[in-house]
Amino acid sequence: MSADPTAADAATATVVADTRRWLERAVIGLNLCPFAKAPHAKGQIHYAVCDSDDAADWLAQLRTELQALAALNATERETTLLMAPRLLPDFLDFNDFLAEADAVLAELDLQGMLQIAPFHPRFQFVGTDEDDITNATNRAPYPTLHLIREASIDRAVAAFPEAEAIYEANMATLERLGDEGWVALGVGASAPQGSVP
Repeated sequence: MSADPTAADAATATVVADTRRWLERAVIGLNLCPFAKAPHAKGQIHYAVCDSDDAADWLAQLRTELQALAALNATERETTLLMAPRLLPDFLDFNDFLAEADAVLAELDLQGMLQIAPFHPRFQFVGTDEDDITNATNRAPYPTLHLIREASIDRAVAAFPEAEAIYEANMATLERLGDEGWVALGVGASAPQGSVP
């Protein structure tokens, strides 16, 4: 963690800017999530950054962010993106960490109200090769926990009952885009992971 608060603030701003750019260009721009545009346009997405290199700090901040989201009305805060630029660059380590994140959700008795969706720069679906372009549907600039309201998911499913069609459409979109097209979007991290002060 940087001793210089100005550098820390600048690093946090960079992580948020990178994540917002990914959301706008990839998630919304490629229509990977048809439900992301409205809360983004309404300013209902909260961005939080854990600038620690200790996973226990990320869990502590996750607890705080889950409680804050649960306490607020969806019109004020629909969802939260919690990024950790200095943690878990290895996807398998991140994947293991998700069990601890879900344990926090259960401990707070928020299962059924909120859920956690994972995103990672090296995200890999089971049964795919690491360089399979379809993994990009869950690749964010930094390790990210997306805190989602179950009620929002229910509304989305009601509006789009064939949710599996979204997944299939995303795979097709990314296969058409290809590696070069994904790189051209410019949705990666501005600095190598772990180097953020």
